[in-house]
Amino acid sequence: MALNDNGENLSVALYWDFENLHASLAEAKFGEGAYSKPDNRFKPQDPLIDVLAVIELCSSFGPIAINRAYCNWQWYGRYRDALLQSAVELIQLFPPGSSAKNGADIKLCLDAAEDISRFAHVGTVIIIGGDSDYMPVAQKIKAAGRTLIGIGTRKNTNRHWAKSCHEFRYYDTLVEALAPEEIRKPNDDRNATLPPLDPAADMLKRAMRLLSETKGEVWVNKASVWPMIKRLDPTFDTKEHGYANFAEMLKALDTIVEVKKGESDHIIKLR
Repeated sequence: MALNDNGENLSVALYWDFENLHASLAEAKFGEGAYSKPDNRFKPQDPLIDVLAVIELCSSFGPIAINRAYCNWQWYGRYRDALLQSAVELIQLFPPGSSAKNGADIKLCLDAAEDISRFAHVGTVIIIGGDSDYMPVAQKIKAAGRTLIGIGTRKNTNRHWAKSCHEFRYYDTLVEALAPEEIRKPNDDRNATLPPLDPAADMLKRAMRLLSETKGEVWVNKASVWPMIKRLDPTFDTKEHGYANFAEMLKALDTIVEVKKGESDHIIKLR
């Protein structure tokens, strides 16, 4: 996570080339070239993207200050609930012709370049898309001293674009634990196929998993866990789950996590 001079988390700016990701998943499911056919492209689209899983990953890099998705939204209304719950700002783009690109990459790059010049609190930029068209803005973002994270599907991501990022995450890996047809909807239990967990325990495990994956270490600072929980769910309140505060919640859930003294702070890991 990017920090400022005071050691505080800098913000994340998140930009989705939404149709790019959806099209990649549609072609993986229905065959190469299937999505580009007008009869398939210009009709209401069934949800294929696990929006909540992507948002959770991006939240692990810091608080999300900008969350914009670029698409021809007239065909994507079935994503409504997931997009609303994730507070995504929708940027409408009408393609100029039946065979033309939607132009999301150009608009996205212009917005990202403008935002990093205006907002000093943005420390990490995340671009969701696999096109090589993002390589020029990657150079601008890195020259401005910001961290660049890319997310895209393994098959449809240009390898030069992926290499131009400080870090690249493959969507396939992110959701590989889910069944092929299991795209989570708002309020779905992440472990719907397993016996239901206590909500507080489930939230703690989600936060710990994301922090551990982001740091690449099993042990994470205890002080970073509660902010991560609040980024995943701003409404989460320990008192509603029977705990006076976060420290009491950790004590009660000691079968899930192990806490020990670190060099400068207590550290914690999943058991």
